[in-house]
Amino acid sequence: SLAVFIGALLLAGFATNENVLIFSRIVQGAVAGILQPLAMYTLFRVFPPEQRGAAMGFFGMSVILGPAIGPTLGGVLIDLFNWRFIFFVPMVVSVLAILIGSLFLPGREGSGERVRFDGTGFVLLSVAIATMLTALSNGQREGWSSDYVLALFGVATVSSGAFIAWSLRTAAPLVDLRVFANRRFAAASAVAVIYGAGIFGSTYLVPLFVQTVQHATPLAAGLLLMPAGLAMGLLMPVAGYMSDRISPTVLIVSGLLFFAVSAYWLASVDTNMPFWTIAFAVVLSRIGISLIKPALNVTALRALTPDLLSQGAGMINFVRQLGGAFGVNMLSVLLDRRTFFHSDTLTAMQTAANSTTLELLRTMEALLARAGVPDDLQGPGALHFLGKVIHAQAYTMGFRDSFLVVAVVYVLAIVPAWIMARAGTTRTAAASGHR
Repeated sequence: SLAVFIGALLLAGFATNENVLIFSRIVQGAVAGILQPLAMYTLFRVFPPEQRGAAMGFFGMSVILGPAIGPTLGGVLIDLFNWRFIFFVPMVVSVLAILIGSLFLPGREGSGERVRFDGTGFVLLSVAIATMLTALSNGQREGWSSDYVLALFGVATVSSGAFIAWSLRTAAPLVDLRVFANRRFAAASAVAVIYGAGIFGSTYLVPLFVQTVQHATPLAAGLLLMPAGLAMGLLMPVAGYMSDRISPTVLIVSGLLFFAVSAYWLASVDTNMPFWTIAFAVVLSRIGISLIKPALNVTALRALTPDLLSQGAGMINFVRQLGGAFGVNMLSVLLDRRTFFHSDTLTAMQTAANSTTLELLRTMEALLARAGVPDDLQGPGALHFLGKVIHAQAYTMGFRDSFLVVAVVYVLAIVPAWIMARAGTTRTAAASGHR
């Protein structure tokens, strides 16, 4: 897998057009989708139950520190060299990973029967996800009721249904849907979808806001996320250690509330909000994620029988990534729609009876006159500035609405967390009754 990852990095670094770059990123994502579940499964099988939380915490730290340092390093590389170096540098780390893995990772246990790859299920699932994400991405531009978007939704629905039907009848499915028969695992998966949407969505929204509204550089946007990533990476082992000793539900609910408070705080962003205020708000959200991730992974996998562990490890990562993909798309759509809404509302308010608007136009005309702008251009210049002010304000309000939605969704995620806790309590009580 790492060899394929290195090949994809090399392809991206020498990409001659965006199609090659997109393809290489798809390959990189596919490899990451293989590596993370394998690592989780290996840790869960190697460590005893009382140490699994700590193991997941250290694993989470290793997963998080890369993305924490990555945006900042990427910004430095782009500023100093060019964008291609953000793909060349990880190749060195990947080669080191191959060397270390060959020395320390155990070989395959036993010579059990190799499971046949479910190619049909893979194609159906890929079509379902790709068409759904494409529909969400293009709905705002093409129109939600356009034939193109409706056709995409139709294909996504049919392929999703076909995938479920195929998975239920084939002997070796790509996704063993039996894992969702376990209420505790199903509830944990729901939480994973939401927290994946939150972390990927906020990682999309925050840099976009500081670069487009506050006009920060890519390097500054990367530096903004770095303290949060470092805090999350350092706290992850602590949270993993705690999940072995106190109720994981307490950690998960606390983490959800931390993230909700952070998103609610960011729902008040404006052009003049200080850099470090935004950075601290993001740190709060990452503290929440550090509390959620190890506890959620351990809780989800503990709920499954040994024969479903590998499927469960893959599935909990899959639903988190799926939540992230849909979260980014849906937040992008929400941001566009709310920005258009606020832009139309603010534009409708700019009338001759609006004294604030008239005062702004007079002030701008006076400034343009002092700058030597001809009389016939002062009025249009002032109106152009007014349009830019309206757009900036509408865009800011769109960001506020998007962060507020994230906060509400994270509060609602307490419901599946509660179901997960109840399912665990019921299971424990039933087990005690059988003794």
